[in-house]
Amino acid sequence: MNRDLLDLLKENEYVSGQKIADSLGISRNAVWKAVERIRREGYDVEAVTGMGYKLKDNEDTFGEISIQSFLKTKRLGRDLIFFDETGSTNDEIKKRAEKGAEEGLFIVADRQTKGKGRRGRSWDSFGGVNIAMSCLLRPGFSPDTAPMLTIVMAISVMQGIEEMTGIKAHIKWPNDIVVNGKKCVGILTEMSAEPDYIHYVVIGTGINVNTESFPAEISDMATSLHMEGGKIYSRSKLAAAVINAFEKNYELFMESGNLVAFRDLYNEHCINAGKRVRVMDPKGSYEALAKGINEKGELEVVTDDGENINVYAGEVSVRGLYGYT
Repeated sequence: MNRDLLDLLKENEYVSGQKIADSLGISRNAVWKAVERIRREGYDVEAVTGMGYKLKDNEDTFGEISIQSFLKTKRLGRDLIFFDETGSTNDEIKKRAEKGAEEGLFIVADRQTKGKGRRGRSWDSFGGVNIAMSCLLRPGFSPDTAPMLTIVMAISVMQGIEEMTGIKAHIKWPNDIVVNGKKCVGILTEMSAEPDYIHYVVIGTGINVNTESFPAEISDMATSLHMEGGKIYSRSKLAAAVINAFEKNYELFMESGNLVAFRDLYNEHCINAGKRVRVMDPKGSYEALAKGINEKGELEVVTDDGENINVYAGEVSVRGLYGYT
């Protein structure tokens, strides 16, 4: 009902309480309660006696109702839980996954206080400006295929950003989204599995959207969409755009079980491709020329002595020779 009310208000200037009641099949008292619910999420709804209700512009309303109002998906995100604040959206999803939650559940938070990045690093998200969200998947393929889902999400985030902001985004292999050489998005994939069976996969995504500045110690490598585009962007529209893109890409990935359909697009946007990088392998770091990913999502590199190596993301990390990228 909340989404139907929003759609009705978005399509009109003022809408009478009676028209809303008739359109939604509810009482006039229920109309008032429904309006109050969307107001609590941040929507500015004006009520004028004799004219009805009017939805006023608010570019960064952020919550369950507003996100779902922009979704075009069939399954993913239709079950969505929103937190004003939580420790970790990944942890929240894992709790529900263990209790049998179905594939497609998304948990989104305005503020995340105990977020996690790769290799145990923290990834906290400030309230009022960023997006922290996680999704639950239950794919039927083998566990060794699951890491490729991180790349599918990275492509989806990149597409969502470019669609909603017009900002050119790139991917730092395997899963960081960078703008103008600085990190804007982090993605963390976690899995519960047996040797030959996946119980569930959780993909967490943190997007720096409207942050105005960063602490000095990370200001040379972190940025936000607002800092790059000079505008305040709708987090609800962006979150929905990412989910919409991910459902389409996830379905395409499930058809093949590999990244053949995404490889060219990924490599076009891979900021490492064609550059010399330092591969930090536990067995010993080395420098090489990065070529791009293969159908498994491994980074293909050529060492100085001509050896071709496929780098697996779960084992090593890659940095540019002269900085983050």
